[in-house]
Amino acid sequence: MTQKDINNWIMYHEIHQLSRLGFTASRIARHLVLDGRTVRKLLAFSETEYERYLLKGSQRVKLLTPYQDFVKEKLQVYPDTSTAQIHDWLKEFYPVLPQVSPRTVYNFVMFVRQKFNIPVLPITREYFPVEELPYASQAQVDFGQYNMRQANGTRKKVWFFAMVLSRSRMKFICFSDVPYTAQTVCLAHEHAFAFFGGIPQTIVYDQDRTLMVDENMGDLILTATFKQYTRLRNYQLHFCRKSDPESKGKVENVIQYVKRIFCITDLTPIWKL
Repeated sequence: MTQKDINNWIMYHEIHQLSRLGFTASRIARHLVLDGRTVRKLLAFSETEYERYLLKGSQRVKLLTPYQDFVKEKLQVYPDTSTAQIHDWLKEFYPVLPQVSPRTVYNFVMFVRQKFNIPVLPITREYFPVEELPYASQAQVDFGQYNMRQANGTRKKVWFFAMVLSRSRMKFICFSDVPYTAQTVCLAHEHAFAFFGGIPQTIVYDQDRTLMVDENMGDLILTATFKQYTRLRNYQLHFCRKSDPESKGKVENVIQYVKRIFCITDLTPIWKL
């Protein structure tokens, strides 16, 4: 008997026990977070009938059964593989693969995992200390917004641009009372470079729509204005995933500082566009 069968029997007996206590099918469904039709269906089964029902289901030929060995081999070699990746491999290696839904593939992959005891391994990210970058080597940029309290008690939304030097942690904040555009982002960079007294070799960004318009097969397509500006200023660009603390945690901390402390204690912006 598989773990799935054990769980099904536990659910069956729990439903019948609640029914004997006087619970209605709809109340049992709410209590166990089940579909009402499922509850009524199981209440109609005797133990013998339910056993035959489970046995019939286990003997049912699955549509993807001919590909069981392939799926098993992939899962044993790459136990953290997602169902979507398995589906892609099946379509790549078997051009005549039947048309099946992602849900069908998911159910089959979980069936293979359970049958051959291949657990789902969580994807972990390895961390290790990194050396500090040289001075003027890198800066990180991010954007934020905050509802600032005004003197009359009302709140006003402001948008801000933040740049931090990776080695010295020197920070620059630029506020705007309207959302940033590609043009005002370039102007904010100019203010930051003037404030720092130079331009870093590399600037790290996330994939913000103010800076880029699309992604084509892994290549980022920048807005025309920002692309022209970066060519003019001749520094390297590095894009990472949005809100990724592992890649640009220094500026993420600056954003949180501005929201939690700076905007509350000091309403005077360094620069205002």
